[in-house]
Amino acid sequence: MTDETTGTTPDGSAGAPETSPSGGQGPEWLSQLQTMIEQLATQAAPVVRQIGVKAAELAVVAGEKAGPVAHRAAELTEEAGLKVAERSRNLAAELRREQVARGEVPAAGTAGEGGASESAPAAEVPAAEATSGETTSGEG
Repeated sequence: MTDETTGTTPDGSAGAPETSPSGGQGPEWLSQLQTMIEQLATQAAPVVRQIGVKAAELAVVAGEKAGPVAHRAAELTEEAGLKVAERSRNLAAELRREQVARGEVPAAGTAGEGGASESAPAAEVPAAEATSGETTSGEG
């Protein structure tokens, strides 16, 4: 802290004169700062390009390694989906049989059960056979 009237600090030494940016140094500081920023940008450009190249290379490696993993995940998902569909189909058939045995649902051939049983054979065709070009119905 300096004494404003004498320009000295409490221990008696002379303090640094206070300068304000409104004096002649403001534009000079601004010019120096602008020069430093331009030099930094010029020097950093090659490093930034190298970082970009390395990031692209890492993305390529990640993509190459992720491809087989994604294919395997798709296969496992297909297998799990088929298992769930089969279990659901069996559960539905079992529940229908129990309802018919208790007399809660009309017998086969009525609208309640007929619609579901007619779509079951089409659902049993595995996806691989359906896309192989072979037809399982009478169409040809």
